[in-house]
Amino acid sequence: MPITLLSGPSGAGKTTVARIVAARGPAPSVHLHTDDFYAAIKQGVLAPYLPEAAPQNRVVTGVIARAAAGYAVGGYHVVVDGVIGPWFLGAYEEAAREAGVGLVYVVLRPVRETVLDRGASRAAHPLTDRRVLGEIYEGFADLGPYEARVLDSTGLTPEETADAVLERRA
Repeated sequence: MPITLLSGPSGAGKTTVARIVAARGPAPSVHLHTDDFYAAIKQGVLAPYLPEAAPQNRVVTGVIARAAAGYAVGGYHVVVDGVIGPWFLGAYEEAAREAGVGLVYVVLRPVRETVLDRGASRAAHPLTDRRVLGEIYEGFADLGPYEARVLDSTGLTPEETADAVLERRA
């Protein structure tokens, strides 16, 4: 089973869509929410968007990539959602290659204002600062060779977005 990486800036709707993709895809399935892996760090955690968090982010990304590959080898349909820019793809590519499983990379990128509005309105989320959300969005503004992986979900419902992700996965 290939691993589906559902990426994009904070507020793009990744978690909502990932839940739907995991529920609609082949069974058995698993949804790995990258925020949960950061939340597992109980002392010394740094906000992942800070420059000084780079070493932490490499460790956490490697753990997530290996967990995703482990599930995929076991026959699970794996959906990973998080802020997974091309700068993190190497860990996932290596884990997938070592496990002998495929990797599908989809970047949700609705228009900037949609992302900022959604991100700033999340009541129970630790990141609602529009300035920081804008900086993260800019990291996904020009993905170079990965632009073909971008899905503009601005006018799509979460269900329609999930359908588009599943089509790309097929």
